[in-house]
Amino acid sequence: MSKVKLNLIAAACENMGIGANGTLPWRLKKEMAYFTTMTTKVSSPERVNAVIMGRITWDCIPDKYRPLSNRVNIVMTQQVESLKSKVPEGVIVVPSLDEAIKYIDSRPDIESTWVIGGSSIYQAAMEHPNCGKIYLTEIQKSFDCDTFFPNIDKQQFHLVNEEEIPEERQVEGDISYFFRVYKRL
Repeated sequence: MSKVKLNLIAAACENMGIGANGTLPWRLKKEMAYFTTMTTKVSSPERVNAVIMGRITWDCIPDKYRPLSNRVNIVMTQQVESLKSKVPEGVIVVPSLDEAIKYIDSRPDIESTWVIGGSSIYQAAMEHPNCGKIYLTEIQKSFDCDTFFPNIDKQQFHLVNEEEIPEERQVEGDISYFFRVYKRL
């Protein structure tokens, strides 16, 4: 049995939208900084975190931020061979979530694993037995989106408080949001 715990991290608006036309429908600097901190923070300098994403999410990351720095980037796609030749060295390309987990299991230096999108990857991760927590930024506003976060089964995932996650409402410009953590029972 794998020891890898999957953490999902996303920001979603009131209708659970997470994206529109291959980009985020909002610009929230503090929320983006939270994402970066959560997905890079490790307990010691010789450790590193992994981020798992689908090919569309990979393609949506602006070139200057790709691959996401100080993290092992793992991209899931059915077209493994064609993508392998296009990604920078060090980016891992796998056909499935189980293959991603197998790779992470082989790396003793990987501390935490973060699933960063898109919809079908989130869905697969939520249904996976290794899914531990969902870090969801709940944006208190509606945006026009074409990509959505899967429904969270409240029978399986319960809202919890974590010490390092602020509970109070966050405000940037005219948008307010909450950092939420759902833990699998």
